[in-house]
Amino acid sequence: MKSIDDKREEFRKLHESGCFAIPNPWDIGTARYLQQLGFKAIATTSAGFAFSRGLADGSVKRDEMIAHIRELVEATDIPVNADFENGYADEPNWCAENARLCGETGVAGLSIEDAADRKESPLYDVDLAVERIHAVREALHGTGVLLVGRAEGFLVGREKLGQVIKRLVKYSEAGADCLYAPGFKDRESNKAIVEAVAPKPVNLLIGGPGGLTMRDAEEIGARRVSVGGAFARAAWGGFIRPAKELIERGTFNELSNAASYAELQELFNK
Repeated sequence: MKSIDDKREEFRKLHESGCFAIPNPWDIGTARYLQQLGFKAIATTSAGFAFSRGLADGSVKRDEMIAHIRELVEATDIPVNADFENGYADEPNWCAENARLCGETGVAGLSIEDAADRKESPLYDVDLAVERIHAVREALHGTGVLLVGRAEGFLVGREKLGQVIKRLVKYSEAGADCLYAPGFKDRESNKAIVEAVAPKPVNLLIGGPGGLTMRDAEEIGARRVSVGGAFARAAWGGFIRPAKELIERGTFNELSNAASYAELQELFNK
């Protein structure tokens, strides 16, 4: 197994050039499968994990999330980026302390959002949001953990592109190593974000078909592409459809695309 320092160094190098996919598993099995496929890094998904626990996104408590992050780090031999929501605190020093605890799991990176929760999605005042990023950066100093600053304004319908870009620039100046503004699906907006924070790397979220591709992301200069909770939602779709078919029609046609028992046995016997 690689050391934590090795994985953190490897993760930083991935952000130096090119564009890599960083998919989002929600449990040990999916994490191990993504590693076996050959992905160079993975990222946790707060939504995917919450759904697996029968909870709404944003309802998982800090300690349970940290335990989940740790188990994915320990189950794989590739870098893990933690979706650490808003740091589980509003006040900068508490946010920083929680981020320090997250860093102790062995993660190679973690993201901090500037929206307080998933229910009302209020954005933090810009100055407070910047202070939070700066405090987390200080708490992670010397660890090698890559800090991702997330601007949620467009995703939650509170800000437009120009406002989001201004936040990202300030987060970069406060110490964020990578910038992330989920919700933008068009090429032009994402290109503007990449150019505004260059040479810092940018994470793009692509959670469905019909929009940008990995080639598009690389062409506009993004360094990495995540899928958020999309893989988890796809898995839920694969569960919901046959379950509804069984209760409503008493048939089993939707099970035709199920993974084989033999395939899964072979995967987890390794």
